[in-house]
Amino acid sequence: MDRFLTEKVKKAFLVIATVALFVFILFPPAVLFLTSIKTELDALSFPPKWFFQPTLKNYAAILKTSPLIGYAVNSLIVASLNTIACVVIGSMAAYSLARYKFKGSENIAFWMLSIRMMPPVAAIIPIYILMKNVGLLDTPWCLVITYLTFNLPFVVWMMKGFFEEIPRELEESAFIDGCSPLNAFIRIALPLVAPGLAATAILVFIFSWNEFLFALILTGTKAVTLPVGIIGFMKETGINWGYMTAGGILALVPVILFTMLVQKHLVKGLTLGALK
Repeated sequence: MDRFLTEKVKKAFLVIATVALFVFILFPPAVLFLTSIKTELDALSFPPKWFFQPTLKNYAAILKTSPLIGYAVNSLIVASLNTIACVVIGSMAAYSLARYKFKGSENIAFWMLSIRMMPPVAAIIPIYILMKNVGLLDTPWCLVITYLTFNLPFVVWMMKGFFEEIPRELEESAFIDGCSPLNAFIRIALPLVAPGLAATAILVFIFSWNEFLFALILTGTKAVTLPVGIIGFMKETGINWGYMTAGGILALVPVILFTMLVQKHLVKGLTLGALK
């Protein structure tokens, strides 16, 4: 009886802790959404109003008066191109580091990861000067190349672990059947790590979609991305919280939908190799 009661208490505690954690995580997006459907007077009221007449005027206004759709297209182009480039280049580099051991190979892998650890603000000025000299400022390619510098090490490190989980015997059997190393990589190794590849691609896409600092410094008018465009609602006369929160919700929707659609691959990829 005591054991049964203890199990009940543990389950109740886990349920309460889970609910509390979800409330803590979802509270900021909930406040963001509520503010986006408030009038300017309700948004600036103190204490905050939790019961009010909702309105969609903020969404209609930003879609009509600001080039937010163009900013979203820029973000989609940059994030997609960067994700494709990172996955293609990073998977090949990770496979090489996982399969071909040589002196210093582990040091190279850690050096790649250390690039990801570097504070972005430390590299922004050299990158700005470089892009200006080659004439790529305020273009999508400028952001794609810059994001590639920081996202590629993440892809290499993630994919290296996935490739190391694949038994070497599978590829050795392919070599016996006449496969070249490239064919073994494409036909054997890559399909086996497809869930991990999908999970890594999703994370890289989200990183690129949400990036703000480089997009702010390296763009002007032509290649402005959605996070930078939303900041445009901060004027000298003040901050239009209704417009800014509505833009934030519109920026969240594509990522949430994309994550929900590929949730199965994301969970499977992140747990790949967790159990033997």
